Amino acid sequence: EHQYLKSSDEMSALFADRSDALDNTVDLARCCNFEFELDRILLPAYPVPSGQSPEQLLREKAETGLRERLTALSQKTPSMRATHEYTSRLAAEISVIEHMGFAGYFLIVADFIDWAKAHDIPVGPGRGSGAGSLVAYSLGITDLDPLEHGLLFERFLNPERVTMPDFDIDFCIEGRDRVIRYVEERYGKDCVAQIATFGTMAARAVVRDVVRVLGLPYGFADRLAKLIPF
Repeated sequence: EHQYLKSSDEMSALFADRSDALDNTVDLARCCNFEFELDRILLPAYPVPSGQSPEQLLREKAETGLRERLTALSQKTPSMRATHEYTSRLAAEISVIEHMGFAGYFLIVADFIDWAKAHDIPVGPGRGSGAGSLVAYSLGITDLDPLEHGLLFERFLNPERVTMPDFDIDFCIEGRDRVIRYVEERYGKDCVAQIATFGTMAARAVVRDVVRVLGLPYGFADRLAKLIPF
């Protein structure tokens, strides 16, 4: 019955013998002046050579990487698409990435993937919408040719819908911690964090699943679920 946020009067009545503790609670709250910048994307700065911007470095690395990819493809696939189709797609993607301010993010991801491969840590070929990026393919972030498979860059990064891009990257479980340590050492522990994801189920879906596990008829589950107003 007490599982709710009580008013100050209710707290004073419950803890009349510890009014000092209640006063301290207010003092502590007043001392907390930290504000989360929820509407701003904060990324560690990728170290670039003096006199060069992240955008310039990204373009340089992507163009070099694409040339290497095309050279390898030309030896295996005689019917490879014309080179200009790749170069024009690359230029278009880079333009969007630069406009949205994510050049540093691509460089950061490519850097720790390069490090993992150099230290014999198996890395997945790429999955999710990030596999639709030719820039990612050129940088070695993914190993899937998006043009060959007809994948769209806009599903990953769309200037009409400004959201943080998110590469789904799979590392061998035995080397994953080493990759995380590398990122922490390179950019500082205060700039690196792991993100937790919490899965939830809707109330009606929970009822249906529980009834199914108990081996009860589907009709019974359906009737129960429909009694839930949300």
